[in-house]
Amino acid sequence: MQNKEIPSEYGMWPAVIGLILFFTFFAVFFLKPKKKREWRSFGLFEAFLVALYAEMYGFPLTIYILSSVLGVHLSLGHKAGHLNAVILERLGIMSLNDAWRLVMAISSILIWSGLVILGMGWRRIYRGKEGLVTEGVYSYIRHPQYLGLMLILIGMLIQWPTILTAAMFPFLFIAYRRLAGREERELAEKFGETYREYERLVPSRFIPMHLLREKRTSKIINHR
Repeated sequence: MQNKEIPSEYGMWPAVIGLILFFTFFAVFFLKPKKKREWRSFGLFEAFLVALYAEMYGFPLTIYILSSVLGVHLSLGHKAGHLNAVILERLGIMSLNDAWRLVMAISSILIWSGLVILGMGWRRIYRGKEGLVTEGVYSYIRHPQYLGLMLILIGMLIQWPTILTAAMFPFLFIAYRRLAGREERELAEKFGETYREYERLVPSRFIPMHLLREKRTSKIINHR
């Protein structure tokens, strides 16, 4: 490692706590976990946030491991923590500054898109008053809030990948995928054939692939 002194961008523990609380507030407000399994999945999300921001503004553990253990030459400058930007620079694709801007732009779009989708889903549920919600964003996918959460996590991974968060993400995805399945079974029991019809009309849980297929089929028919 070229520089063993931790730069001033690290050791900012108030920023770590503030960012964790910020995203925790949004997640609790929009997802509203109530049951034990929901809190268990939310606990994984919290662990992800702690691991991410503890390295982003606290102590750069991943950079230390890559530099000291694996022998990858990385500086401790804050931009070096944006490892995807560093990879683009080392491949000769663009300068570190341009790569950093690109990474920040992509990650910011994903994070804010996720927050917007979370908000859209919450708004429909709030207006639904315990009824079956099938309008708005729910007319395209069955679990927009979980999609929003995944977009936020992917955006965070792109912006600041770490060993711990990369290892946690598959478990988070599986946890919320299973949670979505359990919720669907409960809704089927509660609303019966009405929910089954909704599932047939909106077959996609997270990504509206059926709309893409319909659009493609429509283009083929029109072309003929």
